[in-house]
Amino acid sequence: MVVLAAVTAFGGLVAVLAGGYGLTRTRRITASGQAVLALVKPPQPGSDRPLLQFETADGRVIEVVSPVPRTRRRPLADGREVLLAYDADDPREVVLLGSERIRLDQGFMVAGAALVLLGAVLGIVLP
Repeated sequence: MVVLAAVTAFGGLVAVLAGGYGLTRTRRITASGQAVLALVKPPQPGSDRPLLQFETADGRVIEVVSPVPRTRRRPLADGREVLLAYDADDPREVVLLGSERIRLDQGFMVAGAALVLLGAVLGIVLP
């Protein structure tokens, strides 16, 4: 049973770390990134996420896959412009402003913490 407790706690720790990384990344890019308008282009064959094309402050034209799928509350229509923030050091790192995944990342952290706690309880109660 100790193995079950350890696997449960480890899985929870991975979820906490994933949620924390996503939350930190989103907040960093949103706070210090460059905000620009991006053109929504059709997805590449076999993908459900559209492409976003924008120009960086130094004049480069960048095209990235949208971090948000078309099936979200506000679908991304081809030809529409959306506001995004990008990391000046790596313009491929983008956050679609207004569609951040903060709640999802927080959910990962809460669920992960619950699994770590469950693993600790199982490790104490079941040996």
